[in-house]
Amino acid sequence: MLHPIFSLRRTVWTVTMTMALGLGSAATAQAQTITAVMQSSLRSLDPVISTAEIVRDYGYMVYDTLLARDAKDVVQPQMAEKWTVSPDGKTYTFTLRDGLKWHDGAPVTADDCVASIQRWATLDKLGQMMTSLMVDMKVVDAKTFSMTFKQPTAIALRALSKSSNIAIFMMPKRVAQTPPTQPIKETIGSGPFRFVTSEYRPGVQAVFEKFKDYVPRSEPANGLAGGKVVRVDRVKWVTMPDPMTAVNALMNKEVDFVEDLPEDLMPMVESNPDVALVEFKEQGAQDIARLNFTQPPFNNKLIRQAALRAIDQEAVLQAQVGNPKYYRTCAAVFGCGSLYANNVDSDKFVKGDPVKAAEMLKAAKYDGTPVVILHPTDVPALAAMPPVIAQALRKAGFNVQLQAMDWQTVNVRRTSKEPVSKGGWNIFSTRVSLSTLTDPEGSPTAAANGAEAWYGWPDVPAIEAVRLKLARTIDLAEQKKIAEQLQHLIIDEVVTIPLGERSVVSAKRKNVTNPVAATIPVFWNMAKTEK
Repeated sequence: MLHPIFSLRRTVWTVTMTMALGLGSAATAQAQTITAVMQSSLRSLDPVISTAEIVRDYGYMVYDTLLARDAKDVVQPQMAEKWTVSPDGKTYTFTLRDGLKWHDGAPVTADDCVASIQRWATLDKLGQMMTSLMVDMKVVDAKTFSMTFKQPTAIALRALSKSSNIAIFMMPKRVAQTPPTQPIKETIGSGPFRFVTSEYRPGVQAVFEKFKDYVPRSEPANGLAGGKVVRVDRVKWVTMPDPMTAVNALMNKEVDFVEDLPEDLMPMVESNPDVALVEFKEQGAQDIARLNFTQPPFNNKLIRQAALRAIDQEAVLQAQVGNPKYYRTCAAVFGCGSLYANNVDSDKFVKGDPVKAAEMLKAAKYDGTPVVILHPTDVPALAAMPPVIAQALRKAGFNVQLQAMDWQTVNVRRTSKEPVSKGGWNIFSTRVSLSTLTDPEGSPTAAANGAEAWYGWPDVPAIEAVRLKLARTIDLAEQKKIAEQLQHLIIDEVVTIPLGERSVVSAKRKNVTNPVAATIPVFWNMAKTEK
């Protein structure tokens, strides 16, 4: 017999899921619906001011992008029919394709696009860098606009096609003119799905329906590029915080798709003949550790280098993932196998060496200053990392304090530049989507501009100079050489500690077909047959 508290939880869950799954709704009973459990719940509807991955994923459902990248990270036109570059390489002119409409029926115009770019560029790191190089952006006619730069650069193509950290979604001008300090108040996009506002329950469910006036590109879907052909009537995201509940719902035909399945539940799915696992390396993440440059002991470069040398990627990934099939050790700061992947300084990390780290710590005259590591205990994939990091540092001779808290508290605590004694920190670890890393000019883990940098606040002018040099360079071979210089500086200064990569493994019912291998989970092209 269930304990009363578990009985109550089950009752609440049943009522909530009855509402979320629409079990009592006759109005949509005949609509072909894919019901999905995403990695987290949707609570915000402005994909420009939020960096949450679920809000970005929502953005790709409702909005569209001017450019997109295919599976090989090559920039392709999306809302744009074409672009041209002036002979001097400074001016890019974009022309919209025919048939683009907002969900309210109004045509998409170049005015809308310019306003959308301007709002996005105030918040995104790559957008800010692009703006710093730009002389002018102007509307040419209803379907055409241009961007002119101080010197030849390809940054416009990389910026307008990026999928993370903040993707650049086109919005109606009246919406895009919302100050970036305020969330938008309308959910009017031009993407393949229309958001059903009346059925939105923040933290419980989000519902999307096929936008019948959407005109897909004629090319086959390829990464985030190509034709976004919607093959179902509706997609419903439902929240199930407990992974076991999600798996049971999948096997009982209550849901069709679970975005990110924990490794320990995979055997249950593999034994079910109606359910399949799908690995998405493209949607994976790089585990990282960040050191606080503003507080001792990591305001000392030699001590940062000792910490880098101590930690072993394999040990972290084993604790976090377990199955080597779904993780990779890797020296590439910008992602294994990415456009800018390289092995520069691989001998200084990847494989931990606590003995060498201890020697470095002694040479740095470390005085035993405590190292406080923030340990989120409520997110399994994140909870596994800090104890391994702590053990490695202790072997090297660090005085480590592991402080347990929930992930939300980590998010708040990591913003503090106060001393540890007043609520500060020395190390936190997290995972960063691979699509965020592949643009070093805009990646928060590569930035080293002091107070304006990501948590840890590294201040290394040489890194900022190289990032700017990369943004200004057009030739791909030269870009790769610059990326090697950038990786060397990042590792030498220990701006970030790469801890390897893990894939996203999704679970789906076998009657759900054609999932697109892209850097984010997408539902266009996905079909469902009755079974």
